[in-house]
Amino acid sequence: MSARKGRALRPVPDTAPRLVFRTVHGYRRAFRMAGEGPPLLLIHGIGDNSSTWNDIIPHLAKHFTVIAPDLLGHGRSDKPRADYSIAAYANGMRDLLTVLGHDRVTVIGHSLGGGVALQFAYQFPQMVERLVVVSTGGVTKDVNPALRFASLPIANQSLRLLQIPGTISALGVLGKIADQLYRGPFKSVRVFHDAPDLVRVLSDLPDPTAREAFLRTLRAAVDWRGQAITMLDRCYLTADLPVQIIWGDVDSVIPVGHAHLAHAAMPGSRLEIFRGSGHFPFHDDPIRFLQVVEDFIASTAPLEFDPAKWRQMLVNGVGESQITGTDSTREAVLEAMGSDERSAT
Repeated sequence: MSARKGRALRPVPDTAPRLVFRTVHGYRRAFRMAGEGPPLLLIHGIGDNSSTWNDIIPHLAKHFTVIAPDLLGHGRSDKPRADYSIAAYANGMRDLLTVLGHDRVTVIGHSLGGGVALQFAYQFPQMVERLVVVSTGGVTKDVNPALRFASLPIANQSLRLLQIPGTISALGVLGKIADQLYRGPFKSVRVFHDAPDLVRVLSDLPDPTAREAFLRTLRAAVDWRGQAITMLDRCYLTADLPVQIIWGDVDSVIPVGHAHLAHAAMPGSRLEIFRGSGHFPFHDDPIRFLQVVEDFIASTAPLEFDPAKWRQMLVNGVGESQITGTDSTREAVLEAMGSDERSAT
């Protein structure tokens, strides 16, 4: 669908998520839960919170136990002076699942949450049955210039302007205008598509503790040159793990080319490109998103972790061409990006 949120989901009775709190390592962690069945872990992006999944959770909760945390420093979770690295977030997911009594889970991660999901699968492969990454970070360095700027020391002063009364409201109006322009005669101006969601994310940053946590999280993964962390050197470890990649082809935050590179680097992964969708494809077309996720889960068997095979993959390692995207990997990416069949692979 090219229209933003052109297909709305029907309400699902009795499956609305409840907000739950647990204290882990002395910090209060907030998360939304709903449903019964095999566990699904939903991880949001930077500056966002678990409410981003509110339209999706009730439908998944018909068949699954859905757990959608507010990452530390986000939403209703505590915002201490702490470690906000991708690895620390992965540890936090392990700890939360352990507290809740779940040993194995299918993980769905969006943007930064996709990077956390990939790191979680690397650090705790015995806990991951399947992996869905949505517009994920951590593939290669390209990222929206605004995020590069936000990683600079001067950004803290700039973000303080959000404390001025009316600033967020003004940005919201500008975001709506930009979105209307995108849907109107200027559809080629793709950068506007994600404006409403990005303004929504900014709405938490007037709070000094939330802003500090946001900057710590961002600077752990991004600098002025772009994303500083890549998952390409460990993609070969997903060879036996069912992986679904979902991306919008007008993503203004992380270019869709990252989707094709990740797909080429992860053997056996599935790729679904949403035409006309931006950085939040599960907002733009929630019906299709649910269909893709549910079909993926229904048609794949959960990974049975084999420590001996994992050890052997680590010993064998990976060639430089697979890390850098050269040779056959690069050719596969270029072919995929130039194909008319970009909507699904």
